Amino acid sequence: MPPIFIAEDDPLMGRMYERAFRLNGYDLKMAFDGEQALSMLLAANPKPSVIILDVMMPKMSGFDVLKKIKEDADLKNIPVILLTNLAGQEDAQKGISMGALMYLVKSEYNPKQIVDTIKKVLETTPAPQGGA
Repeated sequence: MPPIFIAEDDPLMGRMYERAFRLNGYDLKMAFDGEQALSMLLAANPKPSVIILDVMMPKMSGFDVLKKIKEDADLKNIPVILLTNLAGQEDAQKGISMGALMYLVKSEYNPKQIVDTIKKVLETTPAPQGGA
């Protein structure tokens, strides 16, 4: 299975997610700001099976990265989950309208629950097709 990609600027949160995914047998690629996330995603081979983006990141927000993902033929069909501290309904609607599959508030999920959510996404989402 292609790796899961996480962009998370908080090193502690990043390590917690990394540990949770690896304990469940997932390969993981990580970025620590929006620019790094976008350049890693564009260069990735194979492309990830799912992308998890923090919304509030340095250099480029998760919304900006999501916009670029949806404009790229090789990335646009990969499911994107926004993971954030922003609990506003407006932000959630913005993320979904931009093409995110889900908008999860960090304080409402522990890392194990995030892994379980991603597992369900991978089970119910067809494998992304490049190109088009």
